[in-house]
Amino acid sequence: MNLTLKIWRQKDATSKGAIQTYQLEGVEPDMSFLEMLDVLNQELIDKGEEPVVFDHDCREGICGTCSLQINGEPHGPDRGVTTCQLHMRMFKDGDTITIEPFRAKAFPVIKDLVVDRSSFERIQQAGGYVSVNTSGNTQDANSIPIAKDKADAAFYAATCIGCGACVAACKNASAMLFTSAKVSQMALLPQGEVEADRRVLAMVEQMDKEGFGNCTNTGACEIECPKGISLENIARMNREYLRASVK
Repeated sequence: MNLTLKIWRQKDATSKGAIQTYQLEGVEPDMSFLEMLDVLNQELIDKGEEPVVFDHDCREGICGTCSLQINGEPHGPDRGVTTCQLHMRMFKDGDTITIEPFRAKAFPVIKDLVVDRSSFERIQQAGGYVSVNTSGNTQDANSIPIAKDKADAAFYAATCIGCGACVAACKNASAMLFTSAKVSQMALLPQGEVEADRRVLAMVEQMDKEGFGNCTNTGACEIECPKGISLENIARMNREYLRASVK
């Protein structure tokens, strides 16, 4: 396949960025999207030009770092996949593909297609953990009975990889789906119930401090989420937050 690539290039966080156009030939349909970018970068390097900077790590849909806005969609036109799992067979010969970083105030661009998503880490640090006293007779987690429906719901919430597609898809750049998934995976389990009130208040407060927008229930976040995190988690977090606020 021969493609026209329109890619956002930005030298650093303080520089003004712009779309630059590249022509790429001989793209194989079975290449992943990131492999296609690797080919482009090799050509740029061979020409003595600056390669396109993009984030990646595992390339297995686990780490969540390969977050790109592709033709206006987080992670591209396929469903239930990250950018590294997106294959070029989803495109046609002669296509023009626009590639941009995720756009959100809380995700400032570092360079080219790489954004700073440490805001997610700060939300997690605010309360997305369980405190355990390791001195004394701490109960083995595997010995605590948990209803299967709650265990399943907690597991599904925990599959969130924090890629930020929910934020990029939302017209308000809301982080409610991410935050609610992290709240739910703890709140649903007995180990997390002890700190549930403090956790939800702290994580929502941090989310607001980071500058994320409000949720208006359009559902774009769930549609674009590569792990299919459900909007039910947002409803659960709202209930948890209301209960904790009343207390």
